[in-house]
Amino acid sequence: MEMNQYLSIFIDEANDHLQALNENLLKLEQQPDDLGIVQVIFRSAHTLKGMSATMGFEDLASLTHEMENVLDLVRGGKLSMSGPIFDALFQGLDLLEGMVQDVMGGGTGQADVSELVGRLKAIVKGDAGAPAGAAASAQPAQSAPSAMQLDQYQLSVLRQSIESGHRVFFIEVTVLEDCLLKAARAYMIFEVLERNGEVVKSHPSVQEIEQEQFERSFSVYYISNLDQSALHEQLSRVSEIESIRIAAADGEMLNDMAQQGGGKAASAAAASAAKAETAAAAAETAPAAAPKPPEAKSSAPARAGANPPAASGGAAPRTIRVDIDRLDTLMNLFSELLIDRVRLEQLASEVRRSDLTETVEHMARVSSDLQNIVLKLRMVPVENVFNRFPRMVRDLAKSLDKKIELVITGAETELDRTVIDEIGDPLVHLIRNAVDHGIEPVAERVAAGKPETGTVQLRAYHSGNHVFIEIEEDGRGINREKVLATAVKKGIVSAGEAARLSDDEVHMLIFAAGFSTADRISDISGRGVGLDVVKSKIESLGGSVAVRSVPGKGTTFSIQLPLTLSIISAMLIKLGSEKYAFPLSSIVETGLVRRESIRNLHGNRVIEYRGSIIPVVSLAALVDSPDYRDDDEAETEMLVVRKGDKLAAVLVEAFIGQSEIVLKTLGRYLSGLGLVSGATILGDGQVALIIDPNALIK
Repeated sequence: MEMNQYLSIFIDEANDHLQALNENLLKLEQQPDDLGIVQVIFRSAHTLKGMSATMGFEDLASLTHEMENVLDLVRGGKLSMSGPIFDALFQGLDLLEGMVQDVMGGGTGQADVSELVGRLKAIVKGDAGAPAGAAASAQPAQSAPSAMQLDQYQLSVLRQSIESGHRVFFIEVTVLEDCLLKAARAYMIFEVLERNGEVVKSHPSVQEIEQEQFERSFSVYYISNLDQSALHEQLSRVSEIESIRIAAADGEMLNDMAQQGGGKAASAAAASAAKAETAAAAAETAPAAAPKPPEAKSSAPARAGANPPAASGGAAPRTIRVDIDRLDTLMNLFSELLIDRVRLEQLASEVRRSDLTETVEHMARVSSDLQNIVLKLRMVPVENVFNRFPRMVRDLAKSLDKKIELVITGAETELDRTVIDEIGDPLVHLIRNAVDHGIEPVAERVAAGKPETGTVQLRAYHSGNHVFIEIEEDGRGINREKVLATAVKKGIVSAGEAARLSDDEVHMLIFAAGFSTADRISDISGRGVGLDVVKSKIESLGGSVAVRSVPGKGTTFSIQLPLTLSIISAMLIKLGSEKYAFPLSSIVETGLVRRESIRNLHGNRVIEYRGSIIPVVSLAALVDSPDYRDDDEAETEMLVVRKGDKLAAVLVEAFIGQSEIVLKTLGRYLSGLGLVSGATILGDGQVALIIDPNALIK
């Protein structure tokens, strides 16, 4: 028990040091002769080693010790940094992160670090390349599917596919020993797979398979709507195949893979597939079973306050770490207090006693200050998410043989912790898409008169009560004709509709479910799963996503997110006996509109507003108000709301006034209403629905 009380501190500190190691190692790769950076990396590694040894995580400590030995030689001028050394150190960081994640999930933090420890020891002895070659000769790279590693992006795609109702399979295919054209048979297998679903990862890589750089077998992780027997039947039609082994993957198995870094669980999947019957008996193959990971807490500790001070400073720490569950409880309690405050204000206005009014007004001022503090406690800089991307872009650029620079601005911009937790995966999808599809290969950029190095800009900034996150790249841009052709082919739009779409509408087609313009399979992106998930995830957070693109110049994805999901400023309005709330951040203006000012244009009601024509929406008609209609009113109250650069006029009966409201979800039984984003409890106890302005503007 005494050791367990320090576990959360160890996890937090270890993650801080791993992040610092990643950032500084990336800096060192750009400035390999800067010994000051080496010194900083060495100190972080040394501290992490000591912490791990103290907590009894021997594999963590031994691997960090060997990394520390390499860095010690570099800072002493006895060793110069090189590509193989950087690769070994980055691989070490990946293993360390996997072990810390295992500890967070309740595991032992153990992993097989012997191969990498051998490589690091060889580097210390002056032979950076020998261990990798020795390892390759001792264990053929393509000998078994268990060597397949899945990164966090691929695991995320598989998990989201299962949640969406798709099936995920681990498939191992072995060709006959006397097969003359192995690559051709593999191509036929992939053609069947691509026709019926999406290949997320293959081992060996697709390029190696195309060049026949594999023995007799290859394996894939695959998403499809087919059941196991039907999939096996279709694959079995390819000739010169000795065996096809299929195992179904489930959420537990993927969670286990996430905790174990992808390797051990992939071995479990391979073992499960090996037990599967082949040919006609494949329909009876049992799903792969992975051991259920240890029960983990729903949330990790979060920071309250500013970033932690440097360890070298002598001043006492000015920050504390607070568990997220406690912050959530505090927010829920304050939400109830806010509802009671509004009720007291209403009662005081009815009773009209000066002493009661003064007391309630004082309580309102104090609770407003408390509200600001509570909200700020939940605010976290987007830096916590952005920090993972430099390393990711570096690895992707290397695997794609591209030159890419990632420029991050506005990392200090703060967002509610709930939004921060959810925005990571969508940003991973968009950045990988920008790197893979957007930025051209070096030769293509040079031929187009561009610099060899492509630029991906990731920026965040505040605007009103929203935070905008933009991903901009200077690549080839979106090919309008190719997008339209793909959308028509896949039945997303008809040929007639395609001819009438504007450029912006064409660009938004890439967010349609199942949309992909990839010409060939790759392990990076273009799998037809991802961008639709990005759009649905962002909209579930009360945000929106837009895309701008110029052929030959590049593409910009813009994500708009609310600052917080808990307490918002709103305009309360009345429709007969019912009350509704509009987020104040989406309201441009309020006013009166006369009936004769509303015109009909091609069957749609519009109004002239400040030199432009905007649509008119009747809220009473949309919600089917039981006791109010604006049709016969000579004069009606109007709200002008904004969605991006689009405006609309919403007709309402009367304004009640502005108020701070607590956003309550409607629960799963009332989800998917579209027009309504949630509800709130007013001071008189009445429930008011919160209108989503994004649903009013198409």
